[in-house]
Amino acid sequence: MSNSESSFVHTTGHNYGSTQSTSGTSQNDGAIGRRPNVPNFVVHNAGMLYIISSQFFFAFMNLSVKMLSRLEPPVHAFEVIIVRMGITLICCVTYMIATGVPDPIIGPKGVRILLVIRGISGFLGLVGLYLSIQYLSVADATVLTFLTPLTTAVTGCILLREGYSVTQAVAGVCSLLGVILIARPPFLFNSIPAAIPDGFYLPETPAQRMMGVGAAMIGVVGATGAYTSIRAIGRQAHPMHVMTFFSLWCTVMASLGMVVFGIPVVYPNSWKWSLILLMVGVFGFVAQILLTLGLQRETVSRGSTGVYFQMLFAVVLERIIFGVTPSLLSVLGAAIIMSSALCVALTRRPPTPNTTTDSTA
Repeated sequence: MSNSESSFVHTTGHNYGSTQSTSGTSQNDGAIGRRPNVPNFVVHNAGMLYIISSQFFFAFMNLSVKMLSRLEPPVHAFEVIIVRMGITLICCVTYMIATGVPDPIIGPKGVRILLVIRGISGFLGLVGLYLSIQYLSVADATVLTFLTPLTTAVTGCILLREGYSVTQAVAGVCSLLGVILIARPPFLFNSIPAAIPDGFYLPETPAQRMMGVGAAMIGVVGATGAYTSIRAIGRQAHPMHVMTFFSLWCTVMASLGMVVFGIPVVYPNSWKWSLILLMVGVFGFVAQILLTLGLQRETVSRGSTGVYFQMLFAVVLERIIFGVTPSLLSVLGAAIIMSSALCVALTRRPPTPNTTTDSTA
């Protein structure tokens, strides 16, 4: 077993992934060990590359939600969650039944509790994000959301006993700085007019702002639990198992939320409306697959750093779709994010203290 594997990741039972670690050095000390090899780099950093790719689709999905919110009548966040996760749930279950994946509904034995934790924590993370956007500007909510990589690195070190180097800590802090430069929240850059985009920022009362920050913190806690549980599950469950529990809990809880709070269902009234809803579901499904594959192959501290790429993709896609020109601060922030993520990807993961016992409670 590779030294990079956490002691929380069991080696018994059905292994749904390759047994070869995606990080480390080759045992061949020949030419590959002496000079860079692109395919070798891809193999050793497959987890990080999966995560970075997922952020592209997440950014595209968020832009689809933004376009959806501009239509009339507007769609409530719970309904968007139901559509997105409903499509994901149907695709996951259909795929597992068609390909003969064992236990497609209840998941494999030994990790069912972790799968439930992943579903509940993922729902809290998603709801916290949407609720915070209702009370805060998008920039503020985004900055608070990107506290997750810092918290997941700490929980991965404490709960999963994964190594956490000084380089990874510095890269995480620098990446957060890059996110702040791109988002430019008004409470930090109130003297810069561009920090408050016209038509998107609504002044909030102190009470509303506290509610928004509280919701964002719930989202950070939920996302932290989701990332950590995925890593703890490792390859004991098929990626579709992980996604099924996440989408199932989100669909059920959002549906209950609409019933409890009396939120009316808004039906599509045009083909454009329906197409954007479909895009939200499809992009979210693809992004969740890539993210799950990445987190199953990476340590939490390394993998969570790749999430910062979502801001970079968002800047580029907004320029292409909405014609928003990034400022100099945005370009500087993107450069910091790229440099930090590349530094983490090229850094070997530190060894963990225990790699042979099964210590999951």
